[in-house]
Amino acid sequence: MTRQKLFMLDAYALIYRAYYAFIKNPRVNSKGENTSAIFGFVNTLEDVLRKENPSHIAVAFDPPGPTFRHTEFEAYKAQREATPEDIKASVPIIKKILEAYNIPVLEKEGFEADDVIGTIAKKADKNKFDVYMMTPDKDYGQLTEEHIFMYKPKYGSNEFEILDDKKVMEKYNVSHPCQVIDLLGLMGDTSDNIPGCPGVGPKTAEKLLEEFGSVENLLKNTDKLKGTLKTKIEENKEQILFSKFLATIKTDVPIEIDIESLKRKEINEAAIKKIFEELEFRTLINRVLKIEAPKPADKQPIQGDLFSGFGEAFGEEIPKPVELPNSFSDIHSTKHTYKLVETEKELAELNRQLCVQKSVCFDTETTGIDPLLSDLVGLSFAYTEGEAFYVPISENREEAQKQVAAFRPFFENEHIQKTGQNLKYDILSLRHYGIRVKGKLFDTMIAHYLLNPELRHGMDYMAETYLKYKTIHIEELIGPKGKNQKSMRDVDKHIVCDYAAEDADITLKLKNILEKEVKQNNLDYLFYEVESPLVYVLADMEWTGVRLDLNALAQLSEELTAELQQIEAEIIDIAGEEFNINSPKQIGEILFEKMKIIEKPKKTRTGQYSTSEDELQKLRNKHPIIEKILEQRGLKKLLGTYIDAFPLLVNPRTGKVHTSFNQTVAATGRLSSTNPNLQNIPIRDERGKEMRRVFIPDEGCTFLSADYSQIELRIMAHLSGDKNMIEAFEHGQDIHAATAAKIYKTPIEEVTSDMRRKAKTANFGIIYGISAFGLSERLNISRTEAKELIDGYFTTYPDVKRYMDESIVKARENGYVETVLGRKRFLADINSKNAIVRGYAERNAINAPIQGSAADIIKVAMIRIFNRLEEKQLQSKMILQVHDELNFNVPANELESVKKIVVGEMENAYKLRVPLKTDCGVGENWLEAH
Repeated sequence: MTRQKLFMLDAYALIYRAYYAFIKNPRVNSKGENTSAIFGFVNTLEDVLRKENPSHIAVAFDPPGPTFRHTEFEAYKAQREATPEDIKASVPIIKKILEAYNIPVLEKEGFEADDVIGTIAKKADKNKFDVYMMTPDKDYGQLTEEHIFMYKPKYGSNEFEILDDKKVMEKYNVSHPCQVIDLLGLMGDTSDNIPGCPGVGPKTAEKLLEEFGSVENLLKNTDKLKGTLKTKIEENKEQILFSKFLATIKTDVPIEIDIESLKRKEINEAAIKKIFEELEFRTLINRVLKIEAPKPADKQPIQGDLFSGFGEAFGEEIPKPVELPNSFSDIHSTKHTYKLVETEKELAELNRQLCVQKSVCFDTETTGIDPLLSDLVGLSFAYTEGEAFYVPISENREEAQKQVAAFRPFFENEHIQKTGQNLKYDILSLRHYGIRVKGKLFDTMIAHYLLNPELRHGMDYMAETYLKYKTIHIEELIGPKGKNQKSMRDVDKHIVCDYAAEDADITLKLKNILEKEVKQNNLDYLFYEVESPLVYVLADMEWTGVRLDLNALAQLSEELTAELQQIEAEIIDIAGEEFNINSPKQIGEILFEKMKIIEKPKKTRTGQYSTSEDELQKLRNKHPIIEKILEQRGLKKLLGTYIDAFPLLVNPRTGKVHTSFNQTVAATGRLSSTNPNLQNIPIRDERGKEMRRVFIPDEGCTFLSADYSQIELRIMAHLSGDKNMIEAFEHGQDIHAATAAKIYKTPIEEVTSDMRRKAKTANFGIIYGISAFGLSERLNISRTEAKELIDGYFTTYPDVKRYMDESIVKARENGYVETVLGRKRFLADINSKNAIVRGYAERNAINAPIQGSAADIIKVAMIRIFNRLEEKQLQSKMILQVHDELNFNVPANELESVKKIVVGEMENAYKLRVPLKTDCGVGENWLEAH
């Protein structure tokens, strides 16, 4: 007989896990609701339903109010932080979702979810059912037996491990699953405030249970113990017994459940769709309901009199809009006029119409996603809502050139505003055809990013949230991603017409909404004077690209590969045996079981030794092998991510690397880059610095690098108005040495390199909200010394502390903080009662205005430099932006002129209370210049 699967989910344990997985990058919808916990929980539920296909399922919740454990022990779970408000708001919605899934919710007053799950697990007929208790909590291990399993999410991943009784015994080093209770009784459980025995950790608890079998037997035989351990156990007998009581999951909860009532049922699709639409879970709707999007109708637009009005003559009108049952409209239910424009005469007339407009929305359709490697398939235009035009572009290059050139008067007209979604892509696509787009820009993606930096900024998402409209998705035309995906060139032009014209039309509608919101939120200057002009700058940088010295790159790869092999051989030699150096599990076993580098190594939630970089950094001074392992990892990453990957990114048309600069990714306002990601090149060590050597200027040119000096600290001085910090910058002092001199009360000329190093770490760490614990770990000093360093810092710069405190107060009052140019960073959790959640928001309240202001200032400098180079018709080009640094390709005869422009514009981009300083260098490559 096939056994049935009964799955029982511990709701709150999974909800908390889902919520904290998104703590750094929470999911927030257009209504400002944090949906992280809901989204994560539903994804977990879907994974279980899909992978395990349970025949029976239920979800158990802790009831409101105290349980029997609280009655017995007032402090039970008392030290837990308050439930985050976002989780409180999420629970009723999750219960509604479960109702829509037709999954029973189990609750019993006075008992926790694990008691309910334990009771049902033990009651279930083991001849019929395999019972799976889904939870990350280790205390469930006590319940395992034949046909009762823990279904445990793996830490930091979407994978699960299934633990039977044997695996529980192995994982927790006990001889019977019931001993998990004794283990917790002895070592305690900080998450549940189970006190355990002071001074007894996991290893001691395991040894005691191996010898005595149970807590009770241990307490009867304390005379066999020695020294301080004997004293600890005897002094805490009552507490140990009580801890075991608290850790024991009850299996006799007075709850009557007919297992058959937990049988899996059909989901209520309409209810799920409604809830997910309200939450803006578009991808989940498709995943859960397995919706196949309708294919766009293959229409033949009606051809009419060329001059009788574009609306009637050039399009097919849908006379009777149909209201969709899900309240979203689409192309089939919305009145529209989309026209296919093909003849030379029609192209000329459309261009004439465009040239008399103040603002036009346009879009390009191409053969791929890289604008520098793709060809145009079509152009679409819209300037009146509900009307749009699509121009198919020939595959024949000569014919295509003529078709695109027909619109040159429009594209190069500086007086017509150009609207679009991700306009940088369209500007680059058109440049292949000799078109230089001009005029003011309105990019809906950027406008939405400024208004809602934490959200997604795709057109489909915005159409659903602002317009309640479902667009045609590109996958409907060319198929899902993969080797069988078609090119847009392969799709019938009449079908592409609907898709492309809709894009232009919807973008225009979004522009008309976002334009008002930009004004209402006082973002006009930032949008129109900074972010929009920057699109042209970034497009030009991407178009120009940067040369790589491929011979130097190959040589570097050879040298570092040999070095990597040498380091790996040294690690094996130190370890005294062969093992897989790239296996964290095997590294953990070598370091902590064989070599016993420390007595109590940290473990991950899966029970594996933690060998993350952060953990190994803390152990750096414990043994030479740690330094070697860290060195091996850094070198392997450098080779795999950069050195060996760079040649593959060279554009075959240009022979250069053309990184993509992203304007709408980092919530701080900073630019990011992809293919390659230049922001993350590890430049702190010598090998990483060597990477810069392979970036070279064009023939006959030199590499110029200009870098803001300590811009974040200068912004801190400006925002805080701290007199001591301002004075140090005004006198041109080394700020780190000046800080050390003040903290250590010593003349600046007597500051040692170690004192300066500590002051530098404090300078940068404190503006990122570093704690005494964090500083002590970073500097490898005691917490006492770290606290003294921080206290000394705030004594030295008292107004910095005042600024930090005031930033948090302002954030609590307004819900956001601002940069010097008014860029907002919204902090939904700033008033959270949960200290962890609130603390993260408070650190952002301090740091976001500093990081964001630095981003604003360098963007202003980039625009001004770009404009000056254009005005003077110089051949020099800005080619890279990395953090606070700009890089240029400069012909030798322009060098002095360009240096003057670059330094002047960077240092005068914004007037701070302290001078902005730029370090400038030149060389035959990036490394030499920097």
